[in-house]
Amino acid sequence: MTDQQPHTSSHQPSSAGVLVLAGTPIGDIADAPPRLAAELQGADVVAAEDTRRLRGLTRALGIHTSGRVVSYFEGNESARTPELVEALEGGARVLLVTDAGMPSVSDPGYRLVAAAVEKDIKVTAVPGPSAVLTALALSGLPVDRFCFEGFLPRKAGERLGRLREVGEERRTLVYFEAPHRLDDTLAAMAEVFGADRRAAVCRELTKTYEEVRRGPLGELAQWAAEGVRGEITVVVEGAPETGPEELDAAELVRRVRIREEAGERRKEAIAAVAAEAGLPKREVFDAVVAAKNAAEKSPQDGKGLT
Repeated sequence: MTDQQPHTSSHQPSSAGVLVLAGTPIGDIADAPPRLAAELQGADVVAAEDTRRLRGLTRALGIHTSGRVVSYFEGNESARTPELVEALEGGARVLLVTDAGMPSVSDPGYRLVAAAVEKDIKVTAVPGPSAVLTALALSGLPVDRFCFEGFLPRKAGERLGRLREVGEERRTLVYFEAPHRLDDTLAAMAEVFGADRRAAVCRELTKTYEEVRRGPLGELAQWAAEGVRGEITVVVEGAPETGPEELDAAELVRRVRIREEAGERRKEAIAAVAAEAGLPKREVFDAVVAAKNAAEKSPQDGKGLT
């Protein structure tokens, strides 16, 4: 069998094992990728975030696993990773599945992938549904550039701090959140990003009670205060584009002088002010030189640069 040929249930361990990350449905079982059943049946080891959910998945797919099934979740990820790496080094095909979506994306998997890569073990994937991409597509917000921020901290102060870190981020932001914290999170987002910033709360994606609620963060926070259930993904519009600040020559000189008085060298101060104003350094330099020349002609003017 070559790498180009599809894997089947007749696979036998070879000298080099393979780690397979398999996407699982985020709601509708009909979304299971066709390769998932074959991989589940043929894997030598199936590492599952929840073995009970795995059994439910295999029943829904009408299949049985032939390999060893082990649990692999946040609580035992560190301890179990060496065991799975050992199996991979022995030639096993190890399949990793989480409760929903792709392993490693806010789910167990990163430690195992990193350990496999370090050992030069092949890592591949069975692509599957993704709450991140599904929510983005349904949000109605720009999707050409985005960043995934995962879950925010539970403590209010840490949550605000994390949000402030991306306060000026222009890319669309995607978050996961627990339903019982959604109202606090949306209120914090409204505080940091502004109550008028557009957002979408995507609930129970691909499930029976799927809902996408779109609107300004302030309105969404009020709606969530009444209580929301289900799996939640929040998509937030990026910060608006802002043009460079329009500053006259006197203001440019003033800012350079302030930086010099704080201990910066003139060259560094000019570069920093130019960056702040979105101007070429030469333009700020010329303003400083003009102010210096003016000050030399009028010594009584204390506002010039020397």
